[in-house]
Amino acid sequence: MSVRVDKWLWSIRLYKTRTIATDACRSGKVSMDGRTLKASKEINIGDEIEVHKDYLHLKVKVLQLSEKRMGAALVGKFMEDITSDEEYAKAEAIKSHNFEFRQRGSGRPTKRDRRDLTHLKDK
Repeated sequence: MSVRVDKWLWSIRLYKTRTIATDACRSGKVSMDGRTLKASKEINIGDEIEVHKDYLHLKVKVLQLSEKRMGAALVGKFMEDITSDEEYAKAEAIKSHNFEFRQRGSGRPTKRDRRDLTHLKDK
């Protein structure tokens, strides 16, 4: 038995919708053995899939196949996360670096504030 990669990524809850999983495959964010995968690629048990999502480069191993979306508690039976701890630390550092602090009650930033923030980030 084999399952389409976009359907499996959706079923194990890496992507919220199957359309988003398909788009990720089309844009080259899903790969296996160094080659990007099409959404229709059939995967089997034991395959290792790399997914580039936001700042994180996930690496997961297929333990079981499923075409139906499951609860979060069952995901561990279907995939094994083999992403390195360094990758998680790197993604956390990037995420915390991009955080802007605003005083409580100061409201939304104005257009001028946003331009100033963008100018500071670009430097």
